[in-house]
Amino acid sequence: MITDNQTNFLFLADSLPKKYACFYDEFQRVLRQRNIEFALLPHTKDVWAVDYMPIQISKDHFIQFTYNPDYLRSTQKWRKTISDVDAICKSINLKTQKSSIILDGGNVVRSSNKVIMTDKVFKENPHFKEKELIRELENLFQVNQLIFIPTDPDDFTGHADGMVRFYDENTVLIHRYSHNTEELYLRLRLSLHNAGLDFIEIPFGAYPNAEADSAFGYYINYLQMQQAIIIPTFAINTDDVVIRKLEELFPDQKILSINCNELAPDGGLLNCISWNVYK
Repeated sequence: MITDNQTNFLFLADSLPKKYACFYDEFQRVLRQRNIEFALLPHTKDVWAVDYMPIQISKDHFIQFTYNPDYLRSTQKWRKTISDVDAICKSINLKTQKSSIILDGGNVVRSSNKVIMTDKVFKENPHFKEKELIRELENLFQVNQLIFIPTDPDDFTGHADGMVRFYDENTVLIHRYSHNTEELYLRLRLSLHNAGLDFIEIPFGAYPNAEADSAFGYYINYLQMQQAIIIPTFAINTDDVVIRKLEELFPDQKILSINCNELAPDGGLLNCISWNVYK
């Protein structure tokens, strides 16, 4: 499976510069600083490109899961923000393998041979028996291990990319949440332990007066590519601590940062807006 640190080209939703103009202007500057080539996906209805765009398995093999998340199905207002993935893929001449499994890309955290996702995938696919769903996902991803972690009750999307990121094949980065219950943290650690994974804690950036469903402080929702790791920051003291920590962990990668206070209140950060691929 193609991993984030192998990707070399970035797609962003064409709705991003319309909705977050100031952020987009600064983000372009940061990307150009590292010569990261990027383009805009046409006909998008929201900015969270990683969720609806296909998962890249190999250079020319993409799995297009069904994009119909429960948090957007509840009202007509939110249903109108579900992008037409077929139309987007056609416009960029991308051929995909389709799957009836309902799964957002933000709930797929991958290494070369492992995938982590929250247990929300079972809730969203009740038409599959559990073992059948696991077997089908393993076949589609072409990986040796699927790892299921508990869903964060404060995250309305139920995604894994704000909870864990692979550091190497056997180690992940996790937040030491200050706002979550000890029970969730213990369940997350147990899930990782049972899967044979070690973990490294990254500070969580508690932000005053942040809404429960905001993405303030979720530093591991970063963008990772061949050219750089770009970290979300929030103009708080924890920013510098996290930047130094990731510089120590990734000495061979350039670490950049960008203020994401414009994005965070809507529940997403850098990994959420990015569809980074290997060309």
